[in-house]
Amino acid sequence: MSIIETLLSPVRLRIIHAIRDGRPFTTTALCSRLPDVSKATVYRQVAILADAGLLQVEGEERVRGAVERTYRLHSARAVMDSDSIAAMTIDDHEQLFTAAVGALLAEFSAYLGRDGADPLSDSVSYRQFSIWLTDKEKATLIREITNTLRPLVTKSPTPGRRQHLLSTILFPTDERQSRT
Repeated sequence: MSIIETLLSPVRLRIIHAIRDGRPFTTTALCSRLPDVSKATVYRQVAILADAGLLQVEGEERVRGAVERTYRLHSARAVMDSDSIAAMTIDDHEQLFTAAVGALLAEFSAYLGRDGADPLSDSVSYRQFSIWLTDKEKATLIREITNTLRPLVTKSPTPGRRQHLLSTILFPTDERQSRT
């Protein structure tokens, strides 16, 4: 199964979001981070991610007669490179976008379902902006966003630091506009 095919699941995308901090985890611990997903589903999806090489087994320990594995995200494999994206079909893009939106909806529903969820004090935002850009302005925007986010995605969890999910979606909305 290719990386793209592996990522075509909202649950697998949510697992990757939950473990992106790079810390080792057990499937039991992951289940507590995704309480709205059944344990059987989490175990099945972790096995798929491990088989695809997105998760590395860090260790194994016997727990009540069963073997519990500790995993770590293989960060380099969890990123789609330019060649993989270029090889995607229109259907692949539609399926991956649908999975990403499904994961985003599930994460937001899980957030709203938590005790004490407070969108106002948590500065929850889901705004959309329609912007007019030349290809050069779009490239600059993407570079500036990437440069701003790069140092933030490497931060480790610490007391007082909460994990947030930031999604960016950028695509042209009107094919009739001039590309000049």
